[in-house]
Amino acid sequence: MSDRKELVLEEVRKYHHEASPVREFVPGTTEIWPSGAVLDETDRAALVEAALEMRIAAGRSSRKFESAFARRLKRRKAHLTNSGSSANLLAVSALTSHVLEDRRLKPGDEVITVAAGFPTTVNPILQNGLVPVFVDVDLTTCNATADRVAAAIGPKTRAIIIAHALGNPFPVTEIAQLAEEHDLFLIEDNCDAVGSLYDGKLTGTFGDMTTVSFYPAHHLTMGEGGCVLTSNLGLARIVESLRDWGRDCWCEPGENDKCLKRFQYQMGTLPAGYDHKYIFSHVGYNLKATDIQAALGLTQLAKLDDFIDARKRNWRRLRDGLDGVPGLLLPEATPRSDPSWFGFVLTVDPEAAYSRAELVAFLEDRKIGTRRLFAGNLTRHPAYIDQPHRIVGELTNSDIITEHTFWIGVYPGLTDEMLDYVIASIKEFVAARGR
Repeated sequence: MSDRKELVLEEVRKYHHEASPVREFVPGTTEIWPSGAVLDETDRAALVEAALEMRIAAGRSSRKFESAFARRLKRRKAHLTNSGSSANLLAVSALTSHVLEDRRLKPGDEVITVAAGFPTTVNPILQNGLVPVFVDVDLTTCNATADRVAAAIGPKTRAIIIAHALGNPFPVTEIAQLAEEHDLFLIEDNCDAVGSLYDGKLTGTFGDMTTVSFYPAHHLTMGEGGCVLTSNLGLARIVESLRDWGRDCWCEPGENDKCLKRFQYQMGTLPAGYDHKYIFSHVGYNLKATDIQAALGLTQLAKLDDFIDARKRNWRRLRDGLDGVPGLLLPEATPRSDPSWFGFVLTVDPEAAYSRAELVAFLEDRKIGTRRLFAGNLTRHPAYIDQPHRIVGELTNSDIITEHTFWIGVYPGLTDEMLDYVIASIKEFVAARGR
């Protein structure tokens, strides 16, 4: 590193402390966010260093992050994308590739998912001409159960894609076993659950593919960004092609002739020797991230253990502090799991002396941020009412979530003082309602 660049970066670190002073928490005035990025001077310096080197496209930081993140999540390959939503699109689209021959998913095939989730887990199913099959969730874990998934398997079922809700694992051992027994693909949407364990194993290691998001709300952030991970090298190659314009070549931008036969291919009806860098084997996209994003991801990854510990600690403080509050159904970890929590979910009993809307309004007035459990029941939204889909069983709990559920934050930027204020505020509200 040149002396001049080091001087610039040292000034950036100093600037970070000047621009981001520790501020006193003032109850009712300081905003308590439900989620957010925790960024320090190393993050700011990493972004500036990448900019100083003009690494404006995917390059060495992207490759370094992919390698490090794959090792951390115990997968053989990771492909960085521009968002977690794009990661889901790539994962589902990969299952429709001609490369999979008889196993490929075709229009009209069914994919099991949950009704109470985030749209971008479901959208790629529809975008690929597939049919989502919606099942209900358990109310205390907010996850699907193996029996619900088993009941949804039919003659057209070819895959399962489910998210680990708010960091709480769904029973993935059992659902992976169902997938194996019925020759189904399994995609784990792990966007909320990096670092969660089920049966002592990391979520994201049970399925054929897993997806992650690096949006600021998530465990690690790149500002925007996502990742598809797999240990199936055939699927990894398909994902890479779809992400990189659909081209057949696997050379990185700026690389040439990595296969040592760049001008020796004959594919499709192209003339023999057509430049492999411009042969396209999939109808793909450009969904890559940039080195500036990856540089931030690398410094964030170094802090992942601390972030996970803080999320678990904050969740436990809320769970202990709110235990026994009348009218509230509190969350529970899925049996045999150790969640890396994304949020703390609360459901107001429909028979309580107060409503979800009243409690949320009270909290928001005190600058305590709340969020809905994403879409609630997706089948009730205008975007999906007229889309092809199948529902198995009653979506009773998804409807309860739509009407009565919200969540509050556990992210590492929250202090004990903030969390205690949240607990005290909820107790004060409930006590004033007489129950």
